[in-house]
Parts: sequence; structure tokens; C-alpha cells
Amino acid sequence: MVKTSNTFVEKHTVIEKLNPMTKVLAIFSLGLGTLIFPNSWLGLLVIIGLFIVAYIAKILKEFTKVMLGFGIPITVMLMFIQGFYSPKNKTMIADFGFASLGLEGVLYALKIVSTLLVFLGSFYIMNKTTYTGKLVAALTETGLPPKVGYLILASLNVVPQMQRRMSVIQEAQNARGVETGGGVISRVKAYIPLLGPVVMSSLTDAQERGMTLETRGFGIKGVKQTSYVEVTKSKLDKVLRSLLIVFFVSVLLITVLMKTNVI
Repeated sequence: MVKTSNTFVEKHTVIEKLNPMTKVLAIFSLGLGTLIFPNSWLGLLVIIGLFIVAYIAKILKEFTKVMLGFGIPITVMLMFIQGFYSPKNKTMIADFGFASLGLEGVLYALKIVSTLLVFLGSFYIMNKTTYTGKLVAALTETGLPPKVGYLILASLNVVPQMQRRMSVIQEAQNARGVETGGGVISRVKAYIPLLGPVVMSSLTDAQERGMTLETRGFGIKGVKQTSYVEVTKSKLDKVLRSLLIVFFVSVLLITVLMKTNVI
């Protein structure tokens, strides 16, 4: 059986079976740890680890496209800006005539890129391996108000829903003989008639969804609300959470010691 919600496709991997809160903790622990560490080496190591995790989760191809598609242009841009024009530059490693490339700027650019890629990669893995309903159920179990959980669920689903709706409307337009191909101008002209039905149907869906929640007593106070989505916590989750906390605390201590020149 395959479940699809947002960008999630069930593949029965060990990463997929992890509790969503473990993955959320991984995003913050790895991302913040990379952010506070003085140089980019930790970020590069974490990125290599994320590629391994993506391989285990069977999403290595898609993960690589996202990381390279974002990483290459942002690296080139930051290398140019920070490498040539950063006020931190003191050690010049190359002279291009119009400007000199500074070592400090290059290292700072690598630090920024590695941090961004850690946040992007960890969030992408969580998004691709976590059923949205299970994520919201896990957040609700931690004490998040059900209404806030619903807002998160609706926000995560709004873009995929509009994409599916636009695809259906576009197919209907094609069946009626409306041209949706051609050049850029032709495509823009073809998409303008789609906006009206998409917006109106989205507003109608929002109204119907609100009425459905009211009839099911979603806003009733003084009762414990339940969810049909079951969220479990395995021994592996407990081990990984402990390791992630130890990782962040260790990085924090090492960073403090490095800044005080103890190590």
C-alpha cells in the first residue's frame, strides 16, 4: 500500500518508521550545531552523513538533485561576494585583477553554505519520509493545541492540493481545445484563465472544511481529542534522541572552548 500526502511516498524504510519528533529534533540539533561551530568542517561531515541517510531512506537521487540544485548556485554566489568583497579578508590567495580572493571570505562562505545545506537536507529528508498526518499527531501528543496542529496540516497540504486542482482544471481546458503549450507568453495567457477556478475552488474547500470541523465538534472544550493516526516511539528513537542531544551539547562545549582558546 502506498500513502501519498504532500511529498511523502511510503517506502518501508527504517528512516520512515522513526517518530516524527525524532526527525524534528535532528533538524534542530544538526542545523544549530553546524551554525554555532566556528568553521565549516562539521557541516561538511554532517552533509556526508545526510547523503548516507538519504541512501538508507531510498531517496538518494531526489536528495542529490535538491542539494546540488541549491548548493552549486548559492556556493558560487557566496564565494564571489564573500571571497572578493568581505571585510574579513586579510589573507589573499588569488589576484584576478579587478579584485583579490580572500581566504577568510572563502571560509566564511563555506560556513554559510554548509549550514544552509544541513538545514535544507535534514528538512528535506524529514519531509520525504514523514506522513504529514503522523507529524501533526506527534506534535499534538507533545502538547501542541489541536487547532495549531490543524493549521500546520492545512498549510503543508495547501500547495499540493492546489497543484492537483490546477492539473485537473488544465486537463479539462485541454479537453475543450484550449491551448496550454507553446512559448512563455502563450503559457502565461493559458494559465490566467486557470487562476479563477483554482482560487474559487480553494475558497469553497476551505468553507466546506470549516463546516465539517464544526459538525464534528472540533472546537469543543473540556474533552480530549484523539487521532486515528497512530504514532509510536521505538527504542531506536530513544537512542537517536539521546545521541542528537549529546551531539549538540558536545558541539556547544567544543565551540565555547575553541573561542576561549582552550583547545
